[in-house]
Amino acid sequence: MKKILLTGPESSGKTTLAKALAHRYNGIWVPEYARLYLEKTAGNYQEEDLLAIAQGQMALENAMSSYQPDFLFCDTGMLVMKTWSEVKYGRCHPWIEAQWNQSRYDLYLLCGIDIPWQEDPLREHPKEREYLYKHYLNALRKKKVSFLELEGSLEARLACVKPMLLNA
Repeated sequence: MKKILLTGPESSGKTTLAKALAHRYNGIWVPEYARLYLEKTAGNYQEEDLLAIAQGQMALENAMSSYQPDFLFCDTGMLVMKTWSEVKYGRCHPWIEAQWNQSRYDLYLLCGIDIPWQEDPLREHPKEREYLYKHYLNALRKKKVSFLELEGSLEARLACVKPMLLNA
C-alpha cells in the first residue's frame, strides 16, 4: 500500500484532488475528519478540540489503511493540524507535533493556492492563503521529505501526479 498525503491551505483543492485520485487509481480516499467534527459543532471549536480532531484523523486513516488498498489518499494529516494550531493559537499540542514528526508517507502533495477561494462556513483564512502556503512549504522542507507542489486545474494536477504514482 502506498500512502499519499495531500496538504496545503484551505480551499487549495485537497478534497477534490484526493477524491479524483482515489477514483482514477482505484484507491481509498481518507476524508478530512475536521470537517465531520466541525459540521456537528456548527463550526464552533476551542483549542482542545484540535487534539480530538487530530486523534480522529489518525484513527480514520488507520481504519482506512486496514483495507490495504493499493493507494491510500489522505485528504489531510498532522501537518494541517500542526499549522492550524500554530496559526490559531501560537502553539501546537505535543501529541500533534509528535504525530507529524513520526508520520511517513510515500508521497507528499502540496496543493497550491492558484485556484479560486471557495466560500465555506468552516473556512477561516481567505486573505492569508499565501502566508499559509509558505508555512506548509517550510514545514515540508524542514521535515526533509520529497514533495510535489501542485498548481493549475484538476486535470493539470492529476497529470503532474500520474508519473509519481505509476513509479511509486
